[in-house]
Amino acid sequence: MHLILPKPIADYFAADTKDGAAVAKCFTPDAVVVDERQTHTGRDAIARWKAESSTKYEYTSKPIAVEDNGGKVIVTAHLTGNFPGSPVDLRYAFVLASDTIAHLEIV
Repeated sequence: MHLILPKPIADYFAADTKDGAAVAKCFTPDAVVVDERQTHTGRDAIARWKAESSTKYEYTSKPIAVEDNGGKVIVTAHLTGNFPGSPVDLRYAFVLASDTIAHLEIV
């Protein structure tokens, strides 16, 4: 089954295979990302977060489900890689602002 993701979210998953700068461009200037109980605010912090996580782990992610949940778009993605607990299904809770991402929480 092929998922249809909103464009900003599809852009995010495509950029996730690249670098921190590419990922940061998917977000509003003052966006917030919460991952592994850490909060990253603004494009510079988001670019650093992505760059640091890419140096720690190699992984691939494949979105497997999407749902609209009252202003949030919840994407479940299957991740495999060299991180503890691999493989794992993670939930990405996106809040969109037009054609960019304003908030992302990964659990």
